[in-house]
Amino acid sequence: MKLSDDLENAFNAQITLEFQASLVYRQLAIELELMDLPGMAAWLRHQADEEIVHANKFIDHLADRDNHPRIGATQAPTPAVGSVLDAFESALAHEERVSASIRDLYRLAESEGDLDARPLLNWFLEEQVEEEATVKEIVGRVKMINDDGPGLLRLDEELGARPASTTEVR
Repeated sequence: MKLSDDLENAFNAQITLEFQASLVYRQLAIELELMDLPGMAAWLRHQADEEIVHANKFIDHLADRDNHPRIGATQAPTPAVGSVLDAFESALAHEERVSASIRDLYRLAESEGDLDARPLLNWFLEEQVEEEATVKEIVGRVKMINDDGPGLLRLDEELGARPASTTEVR
């Protein structure tokens, strides 16, 4: 069943937001790489790749339903990053923005009675709870560490141990 024009537009806006999230994570990775924290930078690059997986899920859903996926215009992110805490607080703020957008998308699909969107949107609702919780935990740990060099290096090593993933839908 094809999505309505309004729902197609909203899904396309979500696709664009997912790609924007990828760019935000890439920029944050660059900032932490410049702070000589390669593990944290790698973690953020993996997050950037995961956001592309998310965009691909929306793209596939639209295409499978005979709609036309479109990537809208994105602006280069310019997060103000003066510290590790700034970087992860920026990441959390963007995750919260994505979560709000998905909840709005869910509400729109519900108001239109689009039952076929439910499985995908339910997956994203659960995913965003996990994403926010993970970044909140990192923010909490960074606050606990403060500017303690050995603590930051230990967290950098831990986050750098995250396995790489693919940008293909899983």
